[in-house]
Amino acid sequence: MTPGKIPLVQVQHLTKYFPINRGLIIQRQVGAIKAVDDVTFDIYRGETLGLVGETGSGKTTIGRTVLRIYEPTSGQVIFDGVNIFDLNEKEMRKIRARMQMIFQDPYASLNPRMTVGSIVAAPLDVHGVGSRKQKNERIDELLDLVGLNPEFVNRYPHEFSGGQRQRIGIARALAVSPDLVVCDEPISSLDVSIQAQVVNLLEELQERLGLTYLFIAHDLSMVRHISDRIAVMYLGKIVELADRDEIYLRPLHPYTQALMSAVPVPDPDIAQNRKRVILEGDLPSPAHPPVGCNFNTRCPFAKEICFQVDPEYVEVKPEHWAACHLVEPSK
Repeated sequence: MTPGKIPLVQVQHLTKYFPINRGLIIQRQVGAIKAVDDVTFDIYRGETLGLVGETGSGKTTIGRTVLRIYEPTSGQVIFDGVNIFDLNEKEMRKIRARMQMIFQDPYASLNPRMTVGSIVAAPLDVHGVGSRKQKNERIDELLDLVGLNPEFVNRYPHEFSGGQRQRIGIARALAVSPDLVVCDEPISSLDVSIQAQVVNLLEELQERLGLTYLFIAHDLSMVRHISDRIAVMYLGKIVELADRDEIYLRPLHPYTQALMSAVPVPDPDIAQNRKRVILEGDLPSPAHPPVGCNFNTRCPFAKEICFQVDPEYVEVKPEHWAACHLVEPSK
């Protein structure tokens, strides 16, 4: 926890394993996919925490477990002082209105048989908010807020472009005035020309409504643009977390260094002289992670201890956390 900042969300030693079962009639567990493995971080009120990493690193699983869409294997998620995993279904329903999600695929996340008005009104119906007149006024307000004409209320999702559909998804997420919004790769399925518009909209809404974001993405340059701090994931673990400029300019973990070296640079002179870090091999299976450091099979600097002992996730310098045997904490 950073002095002077108030965390809205505290994720403590969060673990999520998916069982691997075998057998046609009598199934038995023969292993587990370690999608999230002992992850700890805070999200402060009003900030955007970016979460980056390769496909299969566990980013989406973290987002869904933080919202308790997935039940955890172990650990805690403390939302505004309350451990949500201790709540029963009725108590969770009350707090869920304050925690919403924007999904990756606007084509799959909207019911094609529902009108835009019904889609945006769904959270209001679930949580019993307002009369019919108040709901209609709220729907018009939300559509206007995300840059859509309120006259579109009776149209269906197939009548809109990908960017417009994502705006509908954003309006739905904001319907019950949440505090936390988990953005699960909200721009990855959109055209490049539309991505900046959606990100700018999210920033405007954050400033206007005081939202807190967990922003999950692949696009490293876009994550730097929108995030206050960035956490880097590899094979179910957070390997580094720091301020966005610190992590881009002075990455400490070898995996983070490789990621940052892949970010496109518009200046050809700088790009030509920049050292590119190429990782060899593929991401190991989360069902059988390496012994010791998860990154040891691809790390060009791995030492003997890296193949024996899992590195501790520590604060190596003020507000800069890393899990690497090669990084020593500053004194």
